[in-house]
Parts: sequence; structure tokens; C-alpha cells
Amino acid sequence: MKTLIKSLLVAFTLTAVTFSASVAETSNPARKPKNAAAFQSSLFTTIDGKVQIAVQKETGGTVEIRLTNHAGQAFFVQQVGKRQEAARFRLDVSSLPDGVYQVAISNGVDTATQELTLATQQSKPVAPVRLVAVN
Repeated sequence: MKTLIKSLLVAFTLTAVTFSASVAETSNPARKPKNAAAFQSSLFTTIDGKVQIAVQKETGGTVEIRLTNHAGQAFFVQQVGKRQEAARFRLDVSSLPDGVYQVAISNGVDTATQELTLATQQSKPVAPVRLVAVN
């Protein structure tokens, strides 16, 4: 009888500990990325009216580059992988309508944002000149 009670007590204790540990792991909704790679970025325009984005980061974490309009619609999304240290992108924004856009570069913890303004200058009946500015 003593052996049966001791066995049941050990089984119940082991079950309770296992259940509480599994509930504790799954109930953490605000998980942060394990490896947030530090990064540096630069954003500038070219003579052709394109946008050049350069990202230099540490290995071990990902970085996401996103170009969105004021309504939140994404026009460009690219992720730099864990093993990459550098990435260069040249975006052709000539097909996008005039307006203010936002370029966000994020590692999941820190986010660097830049405003991008597209405006077509109306002049004489000559071909329109497009202004691309980074704020």
C-alpha cells in the first residue's frame, strides 16, 4: 500500500511540474527576437532618380527593408538574411505616383525610418522633371 501511494504521489508531482512548465512557455505573447543584429544603413538618390539603399549588419539576425506609402501599402519588402553582412538595393521609383513614402529598416527591435518624397515638376511642354528627395 505504501509503495502504491508513493508511486502515485511521484507521478502526480511529475505531471504537475511538466504541465506548469509547458503552460509557462506558451503563455509569453511578447517574445523578442533572440538575435537582433545591430545594423547601419544609408539611403540616397542617384542621378537617374532611383533610390539606393545600403545596409551593413552583424551576422546572426535578420534585417527587413520596407517601402510603404502613407496608407501603409508596401511597395518593396526585402529581408537581409542571418548570414549576410551587407546588402545593396537600387529601387526604381519612376512608376510610383507622387506622394510621401516611408522607408523603414528594422531588425525586429530597432527601426530606422526615412521619408521619401516623390514629386513631378510641371514645366513647359518639355518632358517633366521628377524630384526624388530623402528627408
